[in-house]
Amino acid sequence: MPAAVAQAAPAAPGRFALVGVVAGSSRGGTALIAVDGQPPRPFRVGSTVAPGYVLQSVAPRRAFLGGGGSEPIVIDMPALK
Repeated sequence: MPAAVAQAAPAAPGRFALVGVVAGSSRGGTALIAVDGQPPRPFRVGSTVAPGYVLQSVAPRRAFLGGGGSEPIVIDMPALK
């Protein structure tokens, strides 16, 4: 009987793809984020993006996630061509 092979979860920053950002006033806003290759979904600041990861804030073309470690995870939109 072959041994079961456990699949490792993708590294945290590689799990997330930022598609769009709508920055709001007073530290609010929304980010359009794809998680683990799924279609992107909108997340408001303070929402759980994935288990253990919360959208902390947004900036132009950038989102900051808390969780998964001591430092926030920064995800950027792809560079414009």
